[in-house]
Amino acid sequence: MDRIFLDANVLFSAAYSRDSGLHRIWKLDVELSTSFYALEEARANIETHEQDERLNHLIKSVFVIPTQTDWELPEDFELAEKDRPILAAAVAADAAYLLTGDFTHFGKYFGKKVFGVVILPAANYLRLHK
Repeated sequence: MDRIFLDANVLFSAAYSRDSGLHRIWKLDVELSTSFYALEEARANIETHEQDERLNHLIKSVFVIPTQTDWELPEDFELAEKDRPILAAAVAADAAYLLTGDFTHFGKYFGKKVFGVVILPAANYLRLHK
């Protein structure tokens, strides 16, 4: 069973629409995790009561870990400051995969194993697990 860490944009996108294809992630035989940091970032972008309810429903089956403050990426590792806690939490969660839609900051790492975690767009992971 894969252990998957969900970035804020995946949580937000799944909550945004009840018809989101990302809901398939929750139907897979996987262990889902995220961090309080990612969850709060997703919540900050929620616009409607329905989206908030969907997010609350989705996270019922997601293990939410504390924001990582005791493990830091090496200074020379190229990743935006705001995304460092995401990768740190994925590593701390012992995730096999970090699913994100952040092409700008994580894009150059897509398909690569970074500190033991394979970084992928959620759609790519879903294509691998039809």
